[in-house]
Amino acid sequence: MFEIIHCAAGCGRPAISGHELCAIHSADPSKEVARIAEYILSKKTINDLNAAGLNFEGYDFSSHNFSGCNFTDAVFRNCNFSKTIIYLSFFDFATFIDCDFTESDIQFVSFGGAEIIGTKFNGSELLQISFCGAKITDCDFDSSDLYNGRFINSCITDTKITDCNVKNVFLINSKQENVNFKSSNTYETITEIE
Repeated sequence: MFEIIHCAAGCGRPAISGHELCAIHSADPSKEVARIAEYILSKKTINDLNAAGLNFEGYDFSSHNFSGCNFTDAVFRNCNFSKTIIYLSFFDFATFIDCDFTESDIQFVSFGGAEIIGTKFNGSELLQISFCGAKITDCDFDSSDLYNGRFINSCITDTKITDCNVKNVFLINSKQENVNFKSSNTYETITEIE
């Protein structure tokens, strides 16, 4: 798991991997984005990376493996994560706009409080994932396995969760508008605490 080294500016936020400051206090955050993206693209497997608060746009991270990484408060716009493997990582309060996670294997990952817009998760394994408090808009989870996922206090709008395994998925206090669960096993979801 990534080592938490606090920002040298004393704000308490984690410093970006390979840097002494967090994204907020970095003199040139775009330079840090380029450095971190180059690092990711140069490797197949990325472990213990802290890129919290960085803003990535148009990067192709497809077919990479991420483990124990921290992308809390990061922004991803038009990024490709198709066929990635992501384990034990944090995307809490991150923003995803028009990204692609098609055919990915994502397990034990937190997207708590994230805002996810126009993003595809088609044909993915999304096991033991937390989308608690997330805002999910105009997304597509078609033919995915969401087993034991958490959507507690989430807001899901204009989204397809068709032909999905939703066994043991917690939808407690989830607000849903125009969500399509066609051919999914919704009778096995958990919508209230007994």
